Amino acid sequence: MREFIISTETNCDLSAEFIKTNNICVIPHYYTVDEEVYGDGKELTNKEFYDKMRDKHKVGTMASNPAVIEEMFTAIAKEGKDIIHISFSSALSGGCGNVQMVSNQIMEAYPEMKIVVIDTLAASLGEGIMIKKALELKAEGKTIDETVSIIQDLCPHLNTLFTVDDLDYLYRGGRLSKTTAIVGSLVNIKPILKINEEGKLVAHSKVRGRNKSIQALVSMMEEQLGSYKDKQLEIGIMHGDCEDDALTLKKLAEEKFGYTNFMIEPIGPSIGAHSGPGTLGIVFLGDHR
Repeated sequence: MREFIISTETNCDLSAEFIKTNNICVIPHYYTVDEEVYGDGKELTNKEFYDKMRDKHKVGTMASNPAVIEEMFTAIAKEGKDIIHISFSSALSGGCGNVQMVSNQIMEAYPEMKIVVIDTLAASLGEGIMIKKALELKAEGKTIDETVSIIQDLCPHLNTLFTVDDLDYLYRGGRLSKTTAIVGSLVNIKPILKINEEGKLVAHSKVRGRNKSIQALVSMMEEQLGSYKDKQLEIGIMHGDCEDDALTLKKLAEEKFGYTNFMIEPIGPSIGAHSGPGTLGIVFLGDHR
């Protein structure tokens, strides 16, 4: 049985230590601050990045570079290994399509190689949870096909819910009109958003005030769990430089459901550029999204 590698991209928001320890191949997605490009060796810390956003620096993002993907996957092909790529939602970025295109080219050049691209239709720790599960299955001796089948069956059950602290960032990203952002900010409106079955970001509801928005995430989680209440792999909590709020959300979910298997990670710049500092999200398995 040929060995296989797990690959993903920087949007998975797993820690650098975890990625290095588990030999995960990570394709960079890029971000810009005042037109300066970061993401491939040149980086800002999450704190530095969010502080620049707070100071109103212009930020942006770019998807993966096919030439970089080709270089990374070719190196794995030359080692005689296969690849499972666990991807950011194709509805939110062109990165998944770039990986699929390059994978087809690599498999033509190396016919004995198998590359399977799994579109999670999720983001951030939604990908991260699937990556951890794939690593677990690999350690158990599962084949690439067995691993792919299990991960593909789990992906439709990934629920990703989040709220933002400042509507201006959603306006800048084209998610809200300027009028809605201004009026909402004046009355302290906090939207609750989710990633739907098509992998798209959609509004679910809105509440007034930060504390109520954190409580709303837990309430909505309770609605979505269904038969998966006692079948969680991990509960992912991700934050845009607001760790105290992430710990508050963890405490509320612990008290509500009795869970202890939490993973808390900061949201990296290539997602955070669109949601802003103060973004807070939770990922879990449920009957449906």
